[in-house]
Amino acid sequence: MKSKPSARKASAPPESPFQTALRYLGTRAYSVAELKQKLRRQEIPAAAIDETVARLKQLGFLDDRRLAEHYASSLARNRTFGRFRVERELKARRVDPRAVQPAVDQAFQESDERALLERALDQKMRGLRLPLTRSRLFSLCTSLRRRGYRSDDIMKAVRARPELAPVADDVDPEALEE
Repeated sequence: MKSKPSARKASAPPESPFQTALRYLGTRAYSVAELKQKLRRQEIPAAAIDETVARLKQLGFLDDRRLAEHYASSLARNRTFGRFRVERELKARRVDPRAVQPAVDQAFQESDERALLERALDQKMRGLRLPLTRSRLFSLCTSLRRRGYRSDDIMKAVRARPELAPVADDVDPEALEE
């Protein structure tokens, strides 16, 4: 039985930092800071990393602004995340802080945050056992809060639902802030 040849042969020359970076970028988009960190883990010298990043930026393969815009839009539309969660996710990806707020603003110009909240609430309602108790309502509201929506918007959406309104009227939105 023959063994499969490995992807990299032992006799093959080592990749240049640029080739390594391109291989990483071929799998997914990275922010500048993420890519630098990944290259540092490969023990590539700082000067070579800076040169590689500069070249990738020049060629248009590395752009935090564009990454932030696409990622924010995707999170809002596809994952039904609210403004605060999208912002938090961009910061976690170590996107340039100057690109975060404009990207979030643009994403929520394209997508109505209220409609996204309604969609997220619909998704949560499918798995919710009725009748609704205070603890289930609290759990529902905190899960929507983790998705990045404001407490007062959540309570308005919940109170607008006839099946949720009786229990929701007894809950203070301030309790969700904790």
